[in-house]
Order: sequence, then C-alpha cells, then structure tokens
Amino acid sequence: MARTRLVMKFGGTSVANLDRIRRVAKRVGREVGAGHDVIVVVSAMSGKTNELVGWVDEASGGQGFYDAREYDAVVSSGENVTAGLLALVLQENGIDARSWQGWQVPLKTTSAHGSARIEEIPTANLDAKFADGMRVAVVAGFQGISPEGRITTLGRGGSDTTAVAFAAAFDAVRCDIYTDVDGVYTTDPRITSKARKLDRIAFEEMLELASLGAKVLQTRSVELAMRYDVTLRVLSSFEEMGEGAGTLVCPEEDIVESNVVSGVAYSRDEAQMTLIGVQDRPGVSAAIFGPLAQAGVVVDMIVQNIAEDGRTDMTFSVPVAQVPLATKAMEGAKGSGDLEFAEIVADTEVAKVSVVGIGMRSHAGVAATMFAALRDFGVNIKVITTSEIKISVLIDRKFMELAVQALHDAFGLEKA
Repeated sequence: MARTRLVMKFGGTSVANLDRIRRVAKRVGREVGAGHDVIVVVSAMSGKTNELVGWVDEASGGQGFYDAREYDAVVSSGENVTAGLLALVLQENGIDARSWQGWQVPLKTTSAHGSARIEEIPTANLDAKFADGMRVAVVAGFQGISPEGRITTLGRGGSDTTAVAFAAAFDAVRCDIYTDVDGVYTTDPRITSKARKLDRIAFEEMLELASLGAKVLQTRSVELAMRYDVTLRVLSSFEEMGEGAGTLVCPEEDIVESNVVSGVAYSRDEAQMTLIGVQDRPGVSAAIFGPLAQAGVVVDMIVQNIAEDGRTDMTFSVPVAQVPLATKAMEGAKGSGDLEFAEIVADTEVAKVSVVGIGMRSHAGVAATMFAALRDFGVNIKVITTSEIKISVLIDRKFMELAVQALHDAFGLEKA
C-alpha cells in the first residue's frame, strides 16, 4: 500500500523541553505506524525566540535598530535546535528521521528579512529521501532562504505558515497543528466558561477570527490553506486523541449546517485616532491614508463625520503600538502642506470586539441582536465596521470582557 504524506506542526509549548519532545516523538511514531510519511514542522522551544530577539537588541545597542539579515540568522536558530533534538529522539525510537533547515529543503522566500513570504518549495530533495526510506522529515519552521542565499524568517507565528505551505507542496492528506489548546473555541475560554469547542469551522470564519485577535492560528497560514484547499486540524499536544479530537478547518461546503454566528473575537491592542477639523475636499482621504501606508501603519476601522463649514473629523483605528508612528506620519503630512487639520487625538484605552459567522450571509438581524446586547449591558459603541461574515465594534477597553460574555450569550454559542 502506497504511503501517504501528513504534515504535523508543533508549537513552542509542545517542544518546550526534552520530555515534551519525547511526547511529540511518540505522536509522530503513531502516524508513521499508520502508514504516513511525515513532515514535522517545529517551532523554537517556548520562550527561546523572545530570548534571541532580546540578545539581538542588546548586541545592537538596545535602540531597536539592527541589520535585519543578522536578526534572521540569530532568531532562526531556535527552530534548528528543536528540529535536531526531535530527529535524535525519533532515531532513538527506531524511526528513520532527519532534520532539515529552511535552506536545505530549500524553502525559497522573498528578500524581506523578518517578514519574508514563501515563493516556492521544491519537493525533489525530500521526495528522494522518502524514496530512500526516510520516514520523517523534521523541518525547522519560520525560516527559508532568499534569492541572495541569506537566511530569512517569516514573521512571528510563521511556523504555522511553513506547515501549511509544506502540506500544499507535498499534497498532504492533512495538516495537523498541535498547540496548547484542544481546538478552536466559540470565544476565549478564559473569558467565559460557556465557550464551546467547535468540531468544524470554515476557512473564511477562521481567517476572520485569526485576523481579529484569535491566537490559535496565524492569519497567513489560514490564507494559504484556503487558497490551496489544505485541510487543517487544530489539536492539543497535551491530550490523548479520541474520536472527533480537535477542530477541522475546512471549506464551507464541508459543513452541513452553519450557525448564524460561529465565534466572538476580541483584540486589546487597539487605539482610536481622530483627526479633528480636517479640510473637507476631494483627495483628503488619500492625503491621510497614503502617508500612513507609507509609514507601515495598519489601519482597520475608518469613520468620517458629516462635514460642517468645510471641515470634518476623520476617525480610524490602528494597533496601539503604532500610535507614535501614525502620529508622526500625520504631523509630517501636515507639515508638508498636503493635509490640514486642527488636532490629532489618540485614545489607547479601547478594544475591538467582533462576531463572525458564514451564516450571517443568509440571516437578517445579526447587527440588531449585537447592538441590543451591548446596549443592555451599558456598553457604548465608538466605531462600527462590517463585512459579509463579520461585524466589529470599537468600545472602551474596560468593557471588553463584559461585551464578549454578553455577545456569546446573545447568540447562544454555548449550544451545539
């Protein structure tokens, strides 16, 4: 019987020490015994990447300025250690395993150090080793090689993207993502004990939840899975697998009946910025958001007030860490004469709360239910944004947990 390919990805907490690496090796061994040739993608041990980033910063004078090529060379080393250790443990268990760094595969990326994107994964090297009897390829996640031959990294959480890319390149039957949670929940169980694990969730829903603050999967990994139709399964490294373990992330058509709302997501790391007294004229939006884009500021929600006497206010949300960058960009645009406004005000004590569900496409009244639930608990809405399967609101951060609980109850998400 022909052996099939399976991709397994283990995050930092799953490989935090040798005991956990041995546990991972046993899981991998079971899949090899079930007839799979396995590609295991590993992260650095828990906390190691942060330690390496700290060393880079310290070695570079502590000002946050460093050679990005050397940053990648240093921070990618954490995954190399994990890959080698897991390969050794697998070999001790009698399994033919080899570790692979990104450049050895090779996983080819762009030259954007620190945030490279995957361009190609040639399969010839690994295919040849599998044909020679290798049963497990342990691949260092989060890293690749640029056209110039330099090590690159894919950005934080990039091991998820690595795993999905390998599943697509090698036509794997599935990509299993092992984490410290046992699946995707209707919301954060730490906020409400009523949160329920989902058996299945559509790619689009998972993509929205990931982009809105859910930490289970990296956004780019879900985008890749949706584009190449890679079936994902989110599992816990710390629980034994039984029937229906984990959450399957799959195409919408594979879900028999969808709830109107599948989950409630939140993000604390939001800030609301308002330009007061903006001149109301054609091109003013471009004069605001062009400089923000050039400065690398990620803008989410946007609201423009009704103009009076040729002036208006423009409100938008940005990650709280980017407030200084956004302020500098706006002051620069004002100083150059391209933009006129009276004042810029930043509120860093806000949070974004969102409801997501593919069932929203065919059901009316979701917004009404959401806004009524928030009203009943005295939560004021500052900004609203919508898409086909999402409604997000910006609220005072002190009400965030209350809002999540209220919305979870309002849409009955505790019920299967």
